[in-house]
Amino acid sequence: MTSLNKSALITGFLMTLATSTWAEDAPKPIPFPPNQQGGGMNHMDHGAYAQGMHAVATVGDLEISGYYSRETLPNAPVAGGFMTITNTGSADDRLIAASSDISGRVEIHEMAMENDVMKMRELADGLPIPAGETVELKPGGYHVMFMELNKALVQGDTVTITLEFEQAGSTTITMPVAARQGGMGHTGHGGHMKRGS
Repeated sequence: MTSLNKSALITGFLMTLATSTWAEDAPKPIPFPPNQQGGGMNHMDHGAYAQGMHAVATVGDLEISGYYSRETLPNAPVAGGFMTITNTGSADDRLIAASSDISGRVEIHEMAMENDVMKMRELADGLPIPAGETVELKPGGYHVMFMELNKALVQGDTVTITLEFEQAGSTTITMPVAARQGGMGHTGHGGHMKRGS
């Protein structure tokens, strides 16, 4: 495969991953283990599921909750990470970097419409977390992108990621990997999306 074809494949996959309507399918907190609901999360136990969907990680004045990733197709080069960050303090903060042992690097991305074209771009200066506000990282919007995956993500697995904030410092969270739930089939935008520069 030529480097041009590989680049086009990765760009297409990034757009599909980041613009799917998975927000509608995002895992919701459940009151009891999935195996009591007749199957549910396959081999993910309730503890791993609850770790991201119910727990709140705190660093400085920031509260991080609802964190999860999605399973990937075999040989997928990237995966997305999603969460909610609430700044309970009186000073602005900023998510400036992230890292994980499952990928070569982690980038902070934004999806946005520009001249009727959906574009994805890396936020080189990080993601602002204003004082007293909540910022949601979700499919189709802000998200962290695991680049150069070293393995496929499978439902029931967990992903460890370290987040670095300008004021609050660093914290490490463990994201449960949720099912795709058909998210890839919801895109259908094809050539109308491209990665921003």
